[in-house]
Amino acid sequence: MRIGIDMGGTKIEGIALADTGEELLRIRIETPRHDYDGTIAAIAGIVRDLEAKTKQKGTVGIGIPGAISPQTGLVKNANSTWIIGKHFDHDLETALEREVRLANDANCLAVSEAVDGAGAGAKVVFAIIIGTGCGGGIAIDHKVHQGLHAIAGEWGHISLGWMTPEEYPGIACFCGQRGCLETFISGTGFENEYEKQTGIRKRGREIAELLGQEDTVAENVMQIYENRLARAIATAVNLIDPDVLILGGGMSNISRIYETVPELVQKWTFGGEFTTPIKPAMHGDSSGVRGAAWLW
Repeated sequence: MRIGIDMGGTKIEGIALADTGEELLRIRIETPRHDYDGTIAAIAGIVRDLEAKTKQKGTVGIGIPGAISPQTGLVKNANSTWIIGKHFDHDLETALEREVRLANDANCLAVSEAVDGAGAGAKVVFAIIIGTGCGGGIAIDHKVHQGLHAIAGEWGHISLGWMTPEEYPGIACFCGQRGCLETFISGTGFENEYEKQTGIRKRGREIAELLGQEDTVAENVMQIYENRLARAIATAVNLIDPDVLILGGGMSNISRIYETVPELVQKWTFGGEFTTPIKPAMHGDSSGVRGAAWLW
C-alpha cells in the first residue's frame, strides 16, 4: 500500500492507494496554520488513521508547497511559511518512525498525471497549479525532475512575459520579487484584477458564475486573465517544450480556458507554432495527493 499526503495551506489530505492505483481510503482535515508541531502531529495522525482503517502499513510520500533545499536540508520557498527553515522531512520521519519521501506539490501533480492521468504515455509532462498560488512541476519518464537546487518548474516565480506598461513592474510577491506569475495568474491574481476594476472583492468562483451570466466586467477580467496565462504558458514552452501541459487548481476548472488559451499561446512561442495539448488534470483535486503516493 502507498500513502500520499498533500499538505496545503488550508487543508491536509491523505490517501491510501493499493499497488494497482485503486483508492482504498481518503481523509481530509484543516491545516493547523502557523503551528509547526501541530502540522507534524496532524500528518502523523492521518497516516496512522489510514493504516488503522485499512489494516495495512504503507509507504509515505508527502507533497508540500515548497521544497527541501539540497544544500541545507531545510524547507524553502513555501507559502506555508511556518515550515520554512525546518527539518520537515526529518521531523516527520521521527514522528512516523520510517522513511518518507517529499516533493513539491506541483511535482506531485506532474507525477500523478504522468503515471495514470491526462499525461499518461508522455515523456515530459509540465504541470501547472493555478489555485490560491501558482506553481509548476516537471515529470520526465514518470519521475520528478527536481533540479540541482530543487526549483525546477518553479514557474510561478518568474516574471510575467511581455508586460504591458499598465502591468509593469507588477505587485510585490511573498518571494521578495515583483511581477511574479503567481501575482497575475493564480486564483488570487484573478480576484485582484476583478477588485482593481470594480473595487469589490469576490471569490474566483463568484466571478466565474458572473461569466455564465454574461457580466461584461467579469468577461473583461477573464480575457485579461487568459491573455496573461497564454504568455505564461508560452514562456514555459519556449524553455522546456513539454509533450503535454496539465492544469490543476481552482482556475483549471474554468472550461473555456482550454478553448481560448491555446490559440493565444501561439503569438508568443518562438517560431509561432504551438500544438501542445493543454488538459485538465484527470484526477482533479486528487492529483497532488495521488502523486505524493506515487513518489514510491
